[in-house]
Amino acid sequence: MADHVGELDEPDELDAYGIELTPALTPARTSGADELERAAEAALRPRRLDEFVGQRVVRDQLSLVLDAALGRGAPPDHVLLSGPPGLGKTTLAMIIAAELGASLRVTSGPAIQHAGDLAAVLSSLEEGEVLFIDEIHRLARPAEELLYVAMEDFRVDVIVGKGAGASAIPLSLPRFTVVGATTRAGLLPAPLRDRFGFTGHLDFYSAAELERVLTRSAGLLGTELAGDAASEIASRSRGTPRIANRLLRRVRDWAQVRGDGQLDLRAARAALQVYEVDDLGLDRLDRAVLTALCVRFAGGPVGLTTLAVTVGEEPETVETVAEPYLVREGLVGRTPRGRVATPAAWRHLGLTPPVDGAVLFS
Repeated sequence: MADHVGELDEPDELDAYGIELTPALTPARTSGADELERAAEAALRPRRLDEFVGQRVVRDQLSLVLDAALGRGAPPDHVLLSGPPGLGKTTLAMIIAAELGASLRVTSGPAIQHAGDLAAVLSSLEEGEVLFIDEIHRLARPAEELLYVAMEDFRVDVIVGKGAGASAIPLSLPRFTVVGATTRAGLLPAPLRDRFGFTGHLDFYSAAELERVLTRSAGLLGTELAGDAASEIASRSRGTPRIANRLLRRVRDWAQVRGDGQLDLRAARAALQVYEVDDLGLDRLDRAVLTALCVRFAGGPVGLTTLAVTVGEEPETVETVAEPYLVREGLVGRTPRGRVATPAAWRHLGLTPPVDGAVLFS
């Protein structure tokens, strides 16, 4: 089987990973720095299932599904991958296509606003092709209903004409595999969720697994990462390989510009200090949220909107970017009356709970 993904005869456009983008859904051009960053992330992605670190249960289950499909000489069942951002859903979609020796078509839920958009994508698929839909829970309802039929019966109904004279012409589709990725599986409607033959949930990585990811990535970047430096970066990566690889590149930058080129513990700690990533992996926004809760609101409770205004961010940013990790680490609690800071949050900031309305520094 081919060692790469997205091999098409005449691709309209390729993204930074070398994967064909649906022509009508191609994203706007980003800056050169963004393209380089995306290309760097793509270079660190594993290409095969046996190269994928962590997620042992999902890997074993997915390997069985793919091996059985290859043995039958038919496309596998549709695959749904769920879990927080940065854990490898897109990478697994690329791996599925590579393991099957098939092309990969990439689009996303927000990009498909009309059933016609999805019909255009589906009608251009070839036999055995893999269609990856990122953030599939954000598909528009008309597109969802069209996808139901396409996934189950491999056909789409093309509407010809308008009003009373309109008619539906069924169009047969070749057998293909949909790989859907979602960070919020609960928002998927049951009819769509039930059409996936395999559902895998990705969990956060352990520190040991992240160290393996970092060691492999450092080798691909052509540098050597000291063991204690790998442990330091892994402990601050919030259980997420994408963050671990990003921090690794920043440590490499510091070692190149301000250090002696060695990716050792000194370089790791100095670089993470420059980029304001503390011992728990909290960044500027995380600490701003905790400081606002503890200092401005005496530990809460405080509403999300008020908290977001205090830290100068949108409520959605606080809720989706900062809050999940703070809650998971036991630093913030969610109550019916609002967000509250836990004793662990006070300790992390070097504060003690207020006494008689005063905040005391420990």
